[in-house]
Amino acid sequence: MSSLKDYVTEIPDFPKKGILFRDITTILSSPDGFRMAIDGLVDLLKDVDFDLVVGTESRGFIFGAPVAYALNKGFILVRKKGKLPRETVSESYDLEYGQAEIEMHTDAIKPGQRVVLIDDLIATGGTTEAVVKLVEKEGGVVVKALFVMELAGLKGREKLDGIDVESLIVYEGA
Repeated sequence: MSSLKDYVTEIPDFPKKGILFRDITTILSSPDGFRMAIDGLVDLLKDVDFDLVVGTESRGFIFGAPVAYALNKGFILVRKKGKLPRETVSESYDLEYGQAEIEMHTDAIKPGQRVVLIDDLIATGGTTEAVVKLVEKEGGVVVKALFVMELAGLKGREKLDGIDVESLIVYEGA
């Protein structure tokens, strides 16, 4: 296969009729696809000055941790509320039908540290916007946000004004 997009499986009418679900698990199950994704994210950081990678539960862990390892950076977990054992800082955000809350340890980021966010997908941008707020509450500076896949029609980038955003795969629609 010649591009990362070739490793994405499209599933019509999931999770409900009229939705075309783009499944990244086929990127992960292919050694070539997974390597292509990690190498692509690492390449997008070749000229970026940063200290830490932050990954959002759970697929941000899958993509962010190997990038942090490859670039000899620390890796910070952002998890759903109640999953971290020490003192945390939290941020709520809106979902399609309700709200969710994410947390990270209060000692995870030191003031002034430069942070790169990595996740599998940016759609509406609500989760990533909440992660940015968490990082900033602790005095960190988000210098870049990277995604494997972007649904550009949902305008998630607009919630990340002032942050350099790049995606390996961009779908123009939703």
